[in-house]
Amino acid sequence: MRVVVDTNVMVSAAIVPTGRAGAIILHLRQGDFVPLYSTATLTELAQVLARPRIRTKYGLTDADIRTLIDLILLRGEAVAPVTRVTVCRDPRDDVFLEVALAGKAERIVSGDDDLVILHPFRGIPIITPAAFLAGMNR
Repeated sequence: MRVVVDTNVMVSAAIVPTGRAGAIILHLRQGDFVPLYSTATLTELAQVLARPRIRTKYGLTDADIRTLIDLILLRGEAVAPVTRVTVCRDPRDDVFLEVALAGKAERIVSGDDDLVILHPFRGIPIITPAAFLAGMNR
């Protein structure tokens, strides 16, 4: 299954690996889905995780961040968006829709209401982490 996972889900997985988002990372490790990403989305993830307030509050190390990025690079597929999208209330989230279109995603997983409200987007379901996990555990 080809999936775009929003930065907020990946950050949640990094800071609370035993939570719902952490379970998504377990499925990723097992190769249960292919995360689609672009240079922009991967850069955003690395930058958010590297923020001093997040690193300090949650005790993230360089190794923690590198491990997550390496996992995405190992299991994922880089795509180069070709279609510009401008539909989100938060324009910074449009990039996830662009990646989904370019990579022919089957799902977008997000906890961000600015994306979830667009469900479905051009035939691509936008679902919460809980809904994604429910589908994975069937």
